[in-house]
Amino acid sequence: MFDITLFGSVFFTLFVIMDPPGITPIFLALTSGRAGKVQRRMAWQAASVAFGVITVFGICGQQILDYLHVSVPALRVAGGLLLLLIALDLLTGKADEPTQTKDVNVALVPLGMPLLAGPGAIVTVILAVQKAHGVDEQASVWSAIIAMHVVLWLVMRYSLAIIRLIKEGGVVLVTRLSGMLLSAIAVQSVANGIFGFIHGDG
Repeated sequence: MFDITLFGSVFFTLFVIMDPPGITPIFLALTSGRAGKVQRRMAWQAASVAFGVITVFGICGQQILDYLHVSVPALRVAGGLLLLLIALDLLTGKADEPTQTKDVNVALVPLGMPLLAGPGAIVTVILAVQKAHGVDEQASVWSAIIAMHVVLWLVMRYSLAIIRLIKEGGVVLVTRLSGMLLSAIAVQSVANGIFGFIHGDG
């Protein structure tokens, strides 16, 4: 059966990491001055690039780890530390906000990667796919990944309306809350990695 708990866990973790509310003002800054039709196309491109990168790592993640001789506990600790850095940026408001550049397609870089498909999201997907056993759990994980990218596309697609609705203060509030929750997830990831080393997993 479809594992709704696993779906919710993966979706929520990716939501916190990829931070759709926080990406809204960045998307608007990077695409400002362009026609609405162009902005909508760039929203689709950014979500597609992020999904493509996440999919590659989700499918080939274990092979990449084996090639580099990296254990799962090591990846968990490294991933936890990366998530903690992201969480601190969210909490302190020091996350980089690239300025608009008309000479490059910002939907690909930096929006698609590394802002959306960043190290935190990549590590999360690799671990989620690696831990999922059976068709049902795999379906739950990949459904969460797809749903998350649909949300990202919708948020960017309707970013102008969203920013008018929640205002800048609302974006800041949600971003700070996401940072607090992400920091807890990061600490748990590090702890799981340390216990993995102790018990000889991976």
